[in-house]
Amino acid sequence: MLKIGNLFSKKNKKKKKVKKLSIKARLLSFIWSLFWKVSLVTIATMLILGIYFDSKIERKFASGTWELPAQVYGRALKLEVGGALSSTLLIEELKLLNYRPVRDVQAPGQFSVNNNSVTFYRRAFDFADRPEGAIAVKVNFKNKKIHSLYVQGRWSNSTRLDALLLTRLYSDDIEDRLFIPFEKIPDLFINTLLLMEDRNYYHHQGISPFAIVRAFITNFKAGRTVQGGSTLTQQLAKNLFLTQKRSLWRKFQEAYIALLMDHKYSKDQLLEAYLNEVYLAQNGKTGIYGIALASHFYFSRPVNELRIEQIALLVAIIKGPSYYDPRRHPERALARRDLVLRLMVENNLIGTQDYRYSVSDALNVSARKALNKSSNPAFISRLYRELAQRVPGIIEQQNGLHIYTSISPLAQKHAEFAVQNGIQRVLTQGQEDLQGAMLVSDRQSAEIRAIVSGKDVKFSGFNRALDAKRPIGSLVKSAVYLTALENGYSLKSRIKDRPIILKNATGQRWAPKNYDRKYRGEVSLEYALVHSLNVPTVNLGMQVGLKRVINTLHKMGVKEKIKAYPSLVLGSLSLSPVQVSQMYQPITMQGRYQRLAMIRSISSADGELLYQRNDPIERHFSASAVRALNSSLHEVTQSGTARSLRWRNPQGYFYGKTGTTNNLKDSWFVGFDANELVTTWVGKDSNKSTKLTGSSGALVLFSYYMKQKNKGK
Repeated sequence: MLKIGNLFSKKNKKKKKVKKLSIKARLLSFIWSLFWKVSLVTIATMLILGIYFDSKIERKFASGTWELPAQVYGRALKLEVGGALSSTLLIEELKLLNYRPVRDVQAPGQFSVNNNSVTFYRRAFDFADRPEGAIAVKVNFKNKKIHSLYVQGRWSNSTRLDALLLTRLYSDDIEDRLFIPFEKIPDLFINTLLLMEDRNYYHHQGISPFAIVRAFITNFKAGRTVQGGSTLTQQLAKNLFLTQKRSLWRKFQEAYIALLMDHKYSKDQLLEAYLNEVYLAQNGKTGIYGIALASHFYFSRPVNELRIEQIALLVAIIKGPSYYDPRRHPERALARRDLVLRLMVENNLIGTQDYRYSVSDALNVSARKALNKSSNPAFISRLYRELAQRVPGIIEQQNGLHIYTSISPLAQKHAEFAVQNGIQRVLTQGQEDLQGAMLVSDRQSAEIRAIVSGKDVKFSGFNRALDAKRPIGSLVKSAVYLTALENGYSLKSRIKDRPIILKNATGQRWAPKNYDRKYRGEVSLEYALVHSLNVPTVNLGMQVGLKRVINTLHKMGVKEKIKAYPSLVLGSLSLSPVQVSQMYQPITMQGRYQRLAMIRSISSADGELLYQRNDPIERHFSASAVRALNSSLHEVTQSGTARSLRWRNPQGYFYGKTGTTNNLKDSWFVGFDANELVTTWVGKDSNKSTKLTGSSGALVLFSYYMKQKNKGK
C-alpha cells in the first residue's frame, strides 16, 4: 500500500511540474505572439504613416512648395547717350532703388559720384524680355545730358537700371515672401546659420539622436520643456506640415517627416526650403517669411548685399523673431547679434578686423514702413482694375507672377511731393479740407507714369484720381476749338464776344458771361482760347454744332453719354482726372489715340510671357489741327490764364489749359512738356468752394511737379 501511495504522489508531482511548464510556455507563447503582432501593427502603421507623409512631402515640393505673391515692378530706367537726364536725377533713382553710396564701387547695389560722372554696379535682374547679370556702369554727363556710357569697361550706346519692386499682390491664403534660390544665398549666411542652429546639418540623416538625448535630459531636470533637440530639417518639417503645439506625437511626426525628407531630397534643397520658409517678423497683419523678404523688411536691401553685422543680426533673429525683434527689443537683439559675431570670428568665418568693425556698428535697421515705402494705394487700385479688364483671374490662377508696369519711381515721388506741398502752398484759412489729385502719363506711349489720389498719399480710401468725377470747366474748351479746327476754322478766324441769351426747350434762359465780365466785340479763335473766354466759346460751339463737339469728345476718349446742352461747351461735363488724362492724350500724340495703360507685360515665375500690352494706335484727328491747337495751348502758358508758369518755371516750355467751375468748387490744370502729360485737380470732397481758380490752385501743383522733375537741369 505504501508503495502504491508513493507512486501516486510521484505522478501528481510530475503532473504539477508539467502544468507549471505548460503555463510558462503558454505565457511565453502569448508574449511572443503579442510581440510580433504589435510589431506587425507597428510596422504596418509606420508604413502607412510613411506613405501618407511621403505623399504630403511629394505634393508640397512638387507644387513649388509655396503660393508666392505676384511681384509688381516699376519701369526700368533706360540710359542712352544723348538722353536728357541729369546726374541729380540718376542719383535720386539709384537711392530709390536702395543703392548704397560708397567711395569705391565693388559690388552690386553700390554707386559713387565723381564730379560729372556716376559709377554704379547694377544688380542682376530678370527683365521682362530677358534676365541680365550684374554689370558695372559709368555714366558721364555734359550739359545736363548723358555724354557717354561705359558698361563693363567698354563704351556703350545704352543700358538700363534694374526695376524697383513696387509692391506684392497676395490674397489671405498666400503668405508674403520673396523666393531666393540656394545658389544666390551668400555662403557666409549659410555657414553662420549652421554654426548657430545645426552644426552637424551635413552629417546627420534629418535627426540628431545626441541632440534629442541632450534635450530630453535637460527638460527632465527642469520638469518642463526648456530646450529643443530639433535639427533644421525637423524645423522645416514642423513649419511645412505641423502645428506649433508641443507634444510627443507632434515630435514623433516631426522626426519621421524629417527622416523622409532627408532621404528624398538633397541637403541643399532642404536648406533652400528652410531659408524661404522660416518666419522672421510680423508686418501688421502679415507675417514676414523667408530671409529674402526679411532682408528687405529689416535692411531695405537684398540678401546678397547684406554686410557682416546684418547677416549676424538676421541669423540671430531666427532664434526668436518676437523676443529678438530689433525694433521692439534692441538691447536683446544687439546682445544676440554680438554673440553670433563672436562665434563667427572664433570659428574663422570672419577675420578679427571684420569682427571689430562689425561689432562696433549699431543695429541700423530700416523703418518698419520701409518695406512698403514704394507702394501707393492709388496705383495699386488702378493695377487691380487693369488686371480685371485685360487679364481677368490671372492673379488667382498663377503663382509668383512678375508684373511689369510703366510706373516711374521718380515721377511717382515727384507727384506725391507736388500734391502734398502744393496743397499746403495754396491753403488759406478755413480750407484745411482741401484735397488734390494728380495723374502723369507719357506723351508718346500713353503709359501711366504716376498716380496720386490725395494729399495723404498712403491713404487707401477714396481714389480721387480714378473715381472723383467733377465738372471739368474750361478744360472742355480744347475739344470745342479742336472741333472748329477740324471743320475749316483757323486760329485767325473771328468769333463774336457780345452778350447772348439762349433758351432751352422749356423756355429757361441762359446768359453766359466771361470770367472778367467784359466783352470785346469780336476776337480771334486763338485769343478766345488763350484767355479762356466763355461767350466766344459758346458762340463757336453753337456754330460748329454740339453734336460735332460731342463726337470730338468721344474720339478723344470720353466714354460717357453726353447730352447736347449749350452749357456743355463751358464744362458742365463731369469726369475724373484719369478720364481727363485720356481725353487730352490724343492732343499730346499729334492726333493719334491710344488707350491709357499701366501694365506693360506679365510673366510667369518661370519667365514665360503671359501678357504683352498691344493697344492699337489710331489716327482720330488731323496733325495740322492738333498742331494749331497746341500752338494756342503753349500761348496759354505765355500770355493766357496759365502765364504764371513763366515766373514759376522760367526754364520750362509748356502747353496747358486751366479749368475752373462754378463758385470755384473745382480747380483744374492740364499741362504737358516734351515728354509727359500732367493732369491736376484741386477741390473738396464736400463739393464746397475752394476759392481757387485753375491758375491759383491746380496749376501750382503742376509747377511743383515740374520743378522736381527738372532738378539739376
